[in-house]
Amino acid sequence: MSARSTAPELEPETGLAWQRMHPVTPVVRGWTVIVVVLFLVLQNSVENFEDLGEAADLARGVGLLWLLGGVAIVLAVVGLYCWVAWRVTRYAIGTDAVHLRKGFVFRQQKQARLDRLQAVDIVQPLLARAFSLAELKLEVAGGAGSGVAIGFLRRAEADALRAELLARAAGVDVAEGEEAPVAPERVLYEVPFATTFGSVLRSFVTPVLLLIVVGVVVAVVVTSSAAPIFSLLPALFGFGGYVFQRLVSEANFVGAVSPDGIRSRSGLLETRSQTIPPGRVQAIRMRQPLLWRRKDWWRVDVTVAGYVLGADTKEVSTLLLPVGPRATAFDALWLVLPDLGVEDPLALLATGLDGQGPDGGFTTSPRSARWLDPLTWRRNGYAVTGRCLVIRRGRLTRSLTLVPHERTQSLALQQGPWQRRLGLASVALHVTLGPVQASVHHLASDEAARLLDEQDDRARSARRAEGPEQWMRRVAPELAEQVEEAAQAEGTAPDGSALGTVVPEDAAPDGTATPDDAARSADEESRA
Repeated sequence: MSARSTAPELEPETGLAWQRMHPVTPVVRGWTVIVVVLFLVLQNSVENFEDLGEAADLARGVGLLWLLGGVAIVLAVVGLYCWVAWRVTRYAIGTDAVHLRKGFVFRQQKQARLDRLQAVDIVQPLLARAFSLAELKLEVAGGAGSGVAIGFLRRAEADALRAELLARAAGVDVAEGEEAPVAPERVLYEVPFATTFGSVLRSFVTPVLLLIVVGVVVAVVVTSSAAPIFSLLPALFGFGGYVFQRLVSEANFVGAVSPDGIRSRSGLLETRSQTIPPGRVQAIRMRQPLLWRRKDWWRVDVTVAGYVLGADTKEVSTLLLPVGPRATAFDALWLVLPDLGVEDPLALLATGLDGQGPDGGFTTSPRSARWLDPLTWRRNGYAVTGRCLVIRRGRLTRSLTLVPHERTQSLALQQGPWQRRLGLASVALHVTLGPVQASVHHLASDEAARLLDEQDDRARSARRAEGPEQWMRRVAPELAEQVEEAAQAEGTAPDGSALGTVVPEDAAPDGTATPDDAARSADEESRA
């Protein structure tokens, strides 16, 4: 491992070498609180000066001394707090977990198991970038608050630590005192800022804002008063906040592939570098709002095990592509599913994105579903491939969801009173919590029951064929050399062969994992 900012402290009881963060970490984390406290002190002091009157020059001088003294005391208290917080916050890298200790009055210790590691992010807020610091965020399989944040570290240390954690989580042994090899990276696509800005303007907010503006203008003309204009201000602030949040989080988006996982970088003020290990993506969705159709832009979202959407989770963590043309969206899809298990994957995807009815092997809703879903009943449907279940939905906002068979955790048959009367039912596929949730709406009741049974068998067989969690033990030794050669080549292939994707040793020639004879026979016996 690379050298740290401070010398490690060995704990004999556990054998862990505890490291401290960078000394300015408390300031970077709490600079807003420090600024607010100083502002309140200065504001109160200025108000006291104004109350002294014009003839109290001596008192003003004394007050100035009190002001300087008060600021010095506040800075001393803040400095003492920052020093204590820095002293009591430490982390350690064990053989099977990452440990974090913090807190003085209320002590807290967290750990993230490496075999449950889902993703590793490097985050740089605006002030941290000024100090060349970065925070390492580890997401593990669990609920909200199960992750571990290590920060702030120097950027070079954060990069080296991320490489070591990904290597250990992947099953690669890293000797003590040695640096983990940094996996080569190949950039597949970049999203220009103009495209990101255009996608925001073409979102649902723009027509809503235009309708509000037209309504306010009509109200001003009818009432001959300027008062309705003030009702427009909240909408303008809301629109501005939405545009600002989207731009600062999704700007400068870069998608890349590496042996240690799928990589992405984005951010305007706060930059985020994300690494998702292979096999952690639970579901993928390609989505196209109505106003994007002329440009043929698509957005690719994913559900990643361990990423629980909440107050401390960024939406960009679930993005493979914020916006891009269809070919770029396919490149993002191949990162997760390099092979769909069909002879012509592009034709299947084209039918899923633009088609309707039973064309292309899709099973759709019966005609009776038009009473519950008059606009999209002909598009709603699903198709089964050797690798995943493909679900098509939407007419105004089109979406195509792909769920690998082995990621299906459970299934549910849902039928409301109106569906029961029309002979319809819906099938929900349960994966880990995230933005992409899969369900097939308004199928015929017998078709929904058949899908439920068959998908359960497919999921069980796929889970048995899936290899161990430590994916590096399943790949050929020459993988790194192959990826380096692929990184120098140009162009991509729909089957993912040019992406340097991790492929198991027992994979079939088309790249799909094949179960051994024992697993296959056992599955046939269980079904019988």
